[in-house]
Amino acid sequence: MSFTSEIKGEISYNELKPCCQIAELSALIQLAASLVISSGGLHLSIKCENPTTAKRIMSLLKDNFKLDMELSKIKKTNLKKNNIYVINIMSDAKPLLKDLGLLSASKGLLDYPMAFITTKDCCARAYLAGAFLAYGSCNSPLKSNYHLEISLNSDEHANHVLKLLTRFNIDAKTTKRRNKTVVYLKKADAISDFLRCIGAHESLMNFENARISRDFKNSLTRLDNCEIANEVKSIKAAKDQIANMETIFKNGRYEALPPKLKTVVDLRMKYQEASLLELCEAYYNITGEKISKSGLKHRLNKIASIAGELGNE
Repeated sequence: MSFTSEIKGEISYNELKPCCQIAELSALIQLAASLVISSGGLHLSIKCENPTTAKRIMSLLKDNFKLDMELSKIKKTNLKKNNIYVINIMSDAKPLLKDLGLLSASKGLLDYPMAFITTKDCCARAYLAGAFLAYGSCNSPLKSNYHLEISLNSDEHANHVLKLLTRFNIDAKTTKRRNKTVVYLKKADAISDFLRCIGAHESLMNFENARISRDFKNSLTRLDNCEIANEVKSIKAAKDQIANMETIFKNGRYEALPPKLKTVVDLRMKYQEASLLELCEAYYNITGEKISKSGLKHRLNKIASIAGELGNE
């Protein structure tokens, strides 16, 4: 089962107040239904591929309206061979559309529902849940990129959804895809907030657990890479230091070095793979004097300078 199906399955069983049932149904009907005009008037045909969504629509319609309905299943002939669930409402659609805030006496069919549908915050959340049930999808949190989206029929409807998301401080963006306007979220925090908003609490926990696990693994990888990079850098620095000291030996300048520099040369030649910290400890063990990493590096730089002058000569 995909992560999208998990979310839809969870929110399809959320218990809603009567006002929220109307709000969720409003989004579902606007996105999944099409008008059928016949001699008997206006009717609705609702199509969806997710069986849980189809069951939710049927349940909400039965609980809130007295309608003549029938459910059928169509088998797709493409490679995926998904089922399409069709709910045909033979009753006059006008009263239903008016109650759902989708039909105005003066403006006709609306691009987005009337204000009374989403006035309450609880109803706004239910509306967003309905929109996701109808045409929403979310990448698995195990994938490398986070992405949640809802495909909408018009720019006006997309702007309405954006306003609802803004009400809950969820930052979303839009893009065009074919004849649809897509509202999408790319940030993990925004997706978490959305799942919490629509009441998908179990899916939210699964998302956060997978996200934390993946981020932890990425952090470990970055730390490993950092340690490897530091080790490579230390090895290269040691090789350069040894090369400088060999130049000093070849040119007979070792005996002319100050005692403190001689000690550093002796230590580096003896412990060729040691880090600066390990050389500092060895220096203390031999001389009884403490030396900092910066102090040791300063002496190594002096040796490099001497070797450079000899090279130029």
